[in-house]
Amino acid sequence: MKKNYLLLFLILFSYSLFAQKVSGVVIDENNEPLSGVTIIVKGTLSGTITDFDGKYEIKADIGQKLVFSYVGYNNLEKSVEGTTLNVIMKAGVSLQEITLIGSRNPARTAVNSLSPVDVIDVTELASVSPQVNLNQILNFVAPSFTSNTQTIADGTDHIDPASLRGLGPDQVLVLINGKRRHTSSLVNVNGTFGRGSVGTDLNAIPTASIRRIEVLRDGAAAQYGSDAIAGVINIVLDNATDELKLIVTTGANFTKNANEQTGGVDGATTNISANYGLKLGDRGGYINFTGDFDYRDDYNRMKEWEGSIFNRYNTIERVASNDGYDISKLLDNDVADVIKYGNQAGFNLDPNASKADLRTILSANNTDAELASRNMTRSDFNMRVGQSEVRGGRFFTNFSLPLDDKGSELYSFGGLSSRTGNSGGFYRLPNQSRTYTPAYINGFLPEINSTISDQSLSVGIKGKVGNWNADFSNTYGRNAFAYVIGNTFNASLQNASPTTFDAGGFNFSQNTVNLDLNNFYEDIFSGLNVAFGAEYRLEKYEIVAGQKDSYEQYTAAGEAITTSTQQPSVDFFGSARPGGSQVFPGFSPKNEVNRGRNSVAGYIDLEADITDSFLLSLATRFENYSDFGSTINFKLAALLKVNESLNLRVAGNTGFRAPSLHQLYFNSTSTIFDQNGDPQEVGTFANDSRAAKLLGIPELKQETSRSISAGFTVKLPEARVNITLDGYFVGIDDRVVYTGQFEGPGTGTELDNLLSQANATAASFFANAIDTESKGIDLVITQSMNIGSNMILKNDLSATFSKTKQVGPINASRVLEDAGLVDTYFPEDSRIYLEKAVPSTKVNLSNTLSMGDFTFFLRNVYFGEVTEATTDINLQEVLSSKIVTDLSVGYKVSDSFLVTVGANNLFDIYPDRLSKDINGMGNNRSDGRFDWSRRAQQFGVGGRFLFARLSISLK
Repeated sequence: MKKNYLLLFLILFSYSLFAQKVSGVVIDENNEPLSGVTIIVKGTLSGTITDFDGKYEIKADIGQKLVFSYVGYNNLEKSVEGTTLNVIMKAGVSLQEITLIGSRNPARTAVNSLSPVDVIDVTELASVSPQVNLNQILNFVAPSFTSNTQTIADGTDHIDPASLRGLGPDQVLVLINGKRRHTSSLVNVNGTFGRGSVGTDLNAIPTASIRRIEVLRDGAAAQYGSDAIAGVINIVLDNATDELKLIVTTGANFTKNANEQTGGVDGATTNISANYGLKLGDRGGYINFTGDFDYRDDYNRMKEWEGSIFNRYNTIERVASNDGYDISKLLDNDVADVIKYGNQAGFNLDPNASKADLRTILSANNTDAELASRNMTRSDFNMRVGQSEVRGGRFFTNFSLPLDDKGSELYSFGGLSSRTGNSGGFYRLPNQSRTYTPAYINGFLPEINSTISDQSLSVGIKGKVGNWNADFSNTYGRNAFAYVIGNTFNASLQNASPTTFDAGGFNFSQNTVNLDLNNFYEDIFSGLNVAFGAEYRLEKYEIVAGQKDSYEQYTAAGEAITTSTQQPSVDFFGSARPGGSQVFPGFSPKNEVNRGRNSVAGYIDLEADITDSFLLSLATRFENYSDFGSTINFKLAALLKVNESLNLRVAGNTGFRAPSLHQLYFNSTSTIFDQNGDPQEVGTFANDSRAAKLLGIPELKQETSRSISAGFTVKLPEARVNITLDGYFVGIDDRVVYTGQFEGPGTGTELDNLLSQANATAASFFANAIDTESKGIDLVITQSMNIGSNMILKNDLSATFSKTKQVGPINASRVLEDAGLVDTYFPEDSRIYLEKAVPSTKVNLSNTLSMGDFTFFLRNVYFGEVTEATTDINLQEVLSSKIVTDLSVGYKVSDSFLVTVGANNLFDIYPDRLSKDINGMGNNRSDGRFDWSRRAQQFGVGGRFLFARLSISLK
């Protein structure tokens, strides 16, 4: 391997030839220098950017063409005629910077892309936008992108699922600097959008390390491989040098519903970031460093628990405890003490009553009287419904070292991230068998503490091999998720239980080797770009067991249950006490897996300017997985330049997504709450398990897709307006979903025994259960205008109108059909999560006014209606559309200091409250737990968020 690397290095270096040095200055129409303009030698990978004074220097021969691109300005192409080349760039197109995705032509711009590509200037947004983490920045900017913080969803509270065009989080491929980014190790199995999917943790990437983000809104599996059915997000890292950028942002929710709806301030957040780059050598090399730290406080939007809390037996416990009695002894068969303290409580119990008699009498609700006796209120039993607490730090670096003057370059980038999260589960009430009241006489709120660590490193070398541009790289990434469950109990262990448990966790790693080559032929047609390459990818998924107490269920004698004849400990009423750590039972050694796979792929990508006005692209990709076999996919795209202002484009794709290792092998037991808030211990069984075979769950296979998009782009240079409109259709067959909960027959069958061994009462699986279709329209309009001599106004409108639906019958096996379990295989709430739980319509209008030292930013985002995801059709409540307004004002104190203050959700808008009664059929509020939906997400329930930011730039 070392010899191969050395040989490639020597080949690249040996083909490097010296060229003359060309320098110049890039200015705008007002004679102001432009910093950060991208300049490349057309048809090569050789490039640079302008410095703070608009100056640049690059190696190029006489006759070669330089391509200048910059967000907000028209693309410019100039021939080299000497050693000096000064240019003036004209404002007018906001999405005109050269992009790295959607095309392997190194000089293709967003407007001339054959597929819709959005270029988002993160540097500008970081200074004016209220949002600081990447998911939320994109949620309020990018058309068709959706992401929201979840609540009461275990680990998903700490990693926000994200999607494009309403498709799943695992159908979006994320790249960094054009290289595949690894996914999270977390699979979403709770009640959230994206249930059953695995996404990429975008918040592990510091925003301050990013120069821009490119969003390809089109299928691209034929170009980039698995996961690109919905599109691609490419994150381009900052490469600035000789400038120290410090940004401190702090804020909180100032809202009418803060602090359990009493009003005030909560949910404080702070983010501190620093970015600095150094020049390396005299050929434009650099190394750029970014570090940041953030803290996010939790907040609670639950007002008051409305259900029962105490029964009469709890009253006896209180009276006995106040008398100094060990209330764990009340569980003994001798009921004399129960009667004694019951009569002290005024219950007038028969001294000769049996335990069965007492169970009937003492199960009666006694909440109101007991609250008064304990000097407590209903809100003392609230859950934490809202944002979880998160604390994290990240470090990223971006490195480039040119090896010669013809584009040969050694590069690397990567980073480290560590994040800890704390969230609450459902409150364990005193009158429930899962609450061991001798330890928690008033019940308890269990906490999920997560530690999420992330590492990534990409190393590569690129340059010329003959006339070909070559890029050889290796990219490694790993994500780990560990759980510690606190303030909790293993109820079956009774007095012997600890209150904190190591519940284990999981990790996922991925290593990708790429070889990419391309050549641009100016003399074939009006230009032909030929690209081809290969990829080899290794993946590994592991589940690590927790401590024994976190997953075992025990008998009254304290013995771990290993046989069907053993009985668990019970409460006073004879109900079995559940095992494992409450809120999140740990992974057992039976859950442990260490599975891997590999894939090898090859692609060819041809893009031709057939004429000056007609572009045609064809891509094909072959991929072979060690566990699935082979697939081959195609993409055909065309663009017609009708005139200087109007482009028409169309693209057709086939695609695929291989089931993730998580979906293949994840297995665990967790507490899932049904529509009424009742707990179910649900075991997730691997797709190849015995339980899956008993129920007739087919083995997982890849998803396949076909899609088509068509649209146009309009450039109106005089008005400085750019318009793109694209319609699309995506059909996906054999889509992987997380099934409903299959309960055992309860007759001692093999399935019952398997559930018992898993400490579960029901089973769920990952399965290729359905086919879906998605269609929609994306619109982007941008405008920039000068107002007077020192005012610039930028207006951006983006909108998406989409619809996703299940089509055809559920893909159930004959076994499931004969058993009448098809509706469990793909239940009604899963359909709503897929089709209606996130807005199908979203419109964003942003306005930025630069006026001297002031910058004014105004944004209105329209979030369309959503539907509450329930299994009961009668309770599928529709929540209406809303408009959220952001406003900020920045003042440049000096050339180095910028102060910004503003608000997200200025008018304190909330989603609709859930109804207390829906046509006499009930409600979705779960006895007051959820005044706002946790299943249907629009923009969260944080309310008004006010922030202040200090940006320091030292050059």
